[in-house]
Amino acid sequence: MFLSCGNSTTETTTYKPLKKIKINTTTSLSKGQRMIADKLDALFTNFNKQGTFNGSILVAKAGKIIYNKSLGFSNKVTKNPLTDSSMYQLASVSKVITATAVLILHEREMLDINKPFQFYFPDFPYEGVLVKQLLSHRSGLPNYIYTLYKEIYQPNYRMDNTDMYNYFISKNTKRYLKPNYRFNYCNTNYALLGLLIEKISGKSYSQFLRDELFTPLGMKNTSTIWDIDLNGPKTTKPYDTRWRPVAFDASDYVLGDKSIYSTSYDLFLFSEALYQNKIIKAETQQMAYTAFSKDVKLTNYGYGWRMKNFKDPDKKEVYHNGWWHGYRSAFHRRLKDTLTVVILSNQLNHSAYHTQKVYEIIDSTKEKETNDDDDE
Repeated sequence: MFLSCGNSTTETTTYKPLKKIKINTTTSLSKGQRMIADKLDALFTNFNKQGTFNGSILVAKAGKIIYNKSLGFSNKVTKNPLTDSSMYQLASVSKVITATAVLILHEREMLDINKPFQFYFPDFPYEGVLVKQLLSHRSGLPNYIYTLYKEIYQPNYRMDNTDMYNYFISKNTKRYLKPNYRFNYCNTNYALLGLLIEKISGKSYSQFLRDELFTPLGMKNTSTIWDIDLNGPKTTKPYDTRWRPVAFDASDYVLGDKSIYSTSYDLFLFSEALYQNKIIKAETQQMAYTAFSKDVKLTNYGYGWRMKNFKDPDKKEVYHNGWWHGYRSAFHRRLKDTLTVVILSNQLNHSAYHTQKVYEIIDSTKEKETNDDDDE
């Protein structure tokens, strides 16, 4: 039996709504913070002048925005400049939000990440794949983007998650690996989690995120691809390195693994809500930030988060990057000092991933910042 999406067999439980997060809205910076902002501005302005960066950057620490700027064009043809409300396709940074939504439902005991996905979708042909293995990319499933290549490139077609699921299970493609054998990054995992969110919540993926995250957190410029005007003034156009427009395909409309549009400021709000434990509990976040793939030595993956320096609590960084159809995105958080770094680009270049240079600027100025009197 193929899937009929949106029919939940789970009763909704009573839960407390998200509490309003506290954001430091002051524009006053210490001397050290101003020095950091100046260095960051010089770095990204130079990238922009060299033609290697077109996008938005936001850097914040302890809830205080140190640097926030947009450089370049939202639409190269019309010469519309990027602004603070310019919305970018987050690509795989969307996985962070999907994983958080799954953990919200897990906390409410509406689903159990330790159960097989087949428990919730009995017609799923791959036995032994646990929900938590989808979250940590240890399912061993084949990637639907390659498996459904023919279906994805049908002309004038928008593939939703139900279509993806039905096509995918009908093919019953051979597993790539046994479940939990090793880490294997795969978009199928998060497209299936998008469906799981819909079935358990009784809402569409877009509606659930809107009700549970975007609206309560004040993320006013964040939506899925199904809820925005792709030709609207806030929606950025994607380009390659030569400023040629990048075409979409049917898979752009599959949710969970990608296709959330947002801004650097809205991701800052999301990050701060996590730091303040407003979305999910601290212990649940700790689980999400746990390295589940011991075979991966330098970086690792938890539940929706990649991580660096995962064995060092002072340097541990949780993050996700994205790359999809002309968009590049970087969403990085260093937990010890509640640092947030967001870099979003609508042009296919590598400068969006130069977060290490941001960390070097922050850390090289750290002592000066500590010794200065705060001007607030």
